[in-house]
Amino acid sequence: MRYRVLGGTGIEVSPYCLGTMMFGHVGNGDHDDCARIIHAALDEGINFVDTADMYSAGESETIVGKALKGRRDDVVLATKVHFPMGEGPNRGGNSRRWIVKEVEESLRRLDTDWIDLYQVHRPDHTTDIEETLSALTDLVRQGKIRAFGCSTFPADEIVEAHHVADRRGLQRFRTEQPPYSLLARGIEKRVLPVAERLGMGVLTWSPLASGFLTGRYRKGQDLDLTSGRPTLHPGRFDPSAPLTAAKLEAVEQFVAVAEELGCTLPELAIAFPLAHPAVTSVIIGPRTMEQLHATLKGASVALDDATLDRLDEIVPPGTDIYPPDGVWTPPALATPSLRRRPAEARPAV
Repeated sequence: MRYRVLGGTGIEVSPYCLGTMMFGHVGNGDHDDCARIIHAALDEGINFVDTADMYSAGESETIVGKALKGRRDDVVLATKVHFPMGEGPNRGGNSRRWIVKEVEESLRRLDTDWIDLYQVHRPDHTTDIEETLSALTDLVRQGKIRAFGCSTFPADEIVEAHHVADRRGLQRFRTEQPPYSLLARGIEKRVLPVAERLGMGVLTWSPLASGFLTGRYRKGQDLDLTSGRPTLHPGRFDPSAPLTAAKLEAVEQFVAVAEELGCTLPELAIAFPLAHPAVTSVIIGPRTMEQLHATLKGASVALDDATLDRLDEIVPPGTDIYPPDGVWTPPALATPSLRRRPAEARPAV
């Protein structure tokens, strides 16, 4: 395993990061089995583990904490804050009030004295970015976290955060965690170039495009909608939908490339993000031991320029075949009142 430096922090991480979103009641509720998966990943040379407070409502962090007993010093541990953790106001977001409280809860669940990388899970336009950076800087100075980053931030908000940090003498985001796959290459336009220029580490998620790059869903075949992600979002797997049809068409072409290389589609999909010079580590999120081993087989796959050129022809650089699941939507696009003047203030036509 060849390790890479994470965003100029001096922390060396494996090119694959074990994501634990599927550990807990939303995926694999067997804590002992999850621990075995974590230990197997560590034994394979992975030293980077990523979780979040909201994964299975904190259960994932608890599982990770138990599994790392006796091995904590050997692991670069990342978690996140932002999404609501309970009913009522002020139990989510990026405010100092919530960050300072929730980091203590994450430390308790993870059963650790420090977090190596604490990430803001999504932007929050109700909180001034200076407020967020100030709180995170204080946590670094207190020794509770070693570094902090952001997740699924648009390029302009990353730049703004760095500008504010420089102007106010605060520490800055060291990493960004965006979605990136053969089917979703939109971050190649701005996010990845910005991250490179700012010296940020990049941890990409969803390399298998919500399952479409596993080989499980193929054009012309009956799609199994009774398990996995289709049960949560059946509309996204409707073969009659134009976006689904476009994904399935691209998948067939990727399968042909994989077969010529002598690898599987998932192995090709996992190898692709690591070919980009801005990407530090790819997050893999197995639910079972079999999925972990199948994913790690792709570690030996190296893509040459000719292969990357063929992939560019199927999905052009900077193109999203579909909007990646879980991507943040600017408030002005989701709330009409933020993009419309009051009726009485509009000029007469």
